[in-house]
Amino acid sequence: MHTIRHSWFLGLLMGMVVIVACGQATSSPIVSETTRPGETTALPSQTPALTPALPAATLASAATASRTQEANSLPADPQEIQFETDDGQILNGRYYPAAISPAPLVVLMHWAPGDQNEWNAIAAWLQNRGLARGSSGGRPWLDSSWFPPMLEGQSFAVFTYTFRNCEGGCKSFTRAAWLMDARAAMMKARELVGVDPHRIVAIGASIGADGAPDGCNWVNTQFPNTCLGALSLSPGGYLTIPYREIVSTLGAEQPPKPAWCLYADGDGESKRACEDASGDNYKSVKYIGSNHGMELIEPDVDPSALQIILDFLKSLFAI
Repeated sequence: MHTIRHSWFLGLLMGMVVIVACGQATSSPIVSETTRPGETTALPSQTPALTPALPAATLASAATASRTQEANSLPADPQEIQFETDDGQILNGRYYPAAISPAPLVVLMHWAPGDQNEWNAIAAWLQNRGLARGSSGGRPWLDSSWFPPMLEGQSFAVFTYTFRNCEGGCKSFTRAAWLMDARAAMMKARELVGVDPHRIVAIGASIGADGAPDGCNWVNTQFPNTCLGALSLSPGGYLTIPYREIVSTLGAEQPPKPAWCLYADGDGESKRACEDASGDNYKSVKYIGSNHGMELIEPDVDPSALQIILDFLKSLFAI
C-alpha cells in the first residue's frame, strides 16, 4: 500500500512538472500593471521571434502588383501632371493611361510654334481608348479622321508636356533650359502609375525632335535600359547637343538604342542633322519639300509619318 501511494505520488509530481513546463512554453505574455490597454510585455526569458526579411525580388513583385492594381482603376481621361526640373522649374504635363498595365509608354515632345496640345489627337490615337478629339483648327495632326488604324488590341500609355515659356507657343529660345526640361520629363515618365519603366520610347518634333533622343539617353544613364529608342521629326541640334552626336551615343549603349529621323530635303538644318547622323541602329526618311516638324504629319504625304511611328513602336515593343 505504501509502495502504491509512493508511486502514485511520484506520478502526480511528474505530471505536475510536465504541466508546468508545458504551461510556460505556451503561456501568453504577462500583462504588467503599467502596461496600457492593447500593449503587452514579453517574459524576460522569452526571445522575440524574428520576422524573416522578404527577398528583394518578392518586394519588387509586390510593388509592381500594387502599381498594376492602382493603374487598372485609372480612367481613360488624361491626367494633368506637374513635375520639377533640376533647376527648380515647374512644368505642366499630361498623362494618358493605357487600357492595360503595366503598359509601354510613349513620351511626346512638341515643337516651338506650339505646346503639348499639338499632340492631343495623336496621344488619344496611341492611347486607343475612345477619347473624343477636338477641332483641328486647320492643323491636320489634330484631325484624327485620316490617321492610320491603330494596331489591333493595342493601347499605349502616353505622356506629353510643355517646355518652359512655351504655353501657346515658345516665346524665346532657351536651348540649354529646354534640354533640362526634356531630361526631367523622361525621369518623370518612368514614375507614372501603370507604366512599364523598361518599355519607354520618346518621339518629338523640332525642338522636341532633339529633346527625344537627348532625354532618352539621359534617363538611361541614370536608369539603364529605361528608354528603348527615339524618333525625331526634323531635329537640328536645337538643344545644344548635335543630333549626330546623340545618335552615336544612343548607338553605343548596351544594348544599342535605335534612332529614327524624318526630314524634308528643303529644310536646311534638319537635312544637315539627319544626313550627318549614321550608325547600325540609325534610320532616316527623306521627304520632298520644306515641311518642318509637325508639318510632316500630313494626310497626303507618302510615306505616312504616323505609319512610320507605328512601325517604330512595333519594332521596339515587338508587337
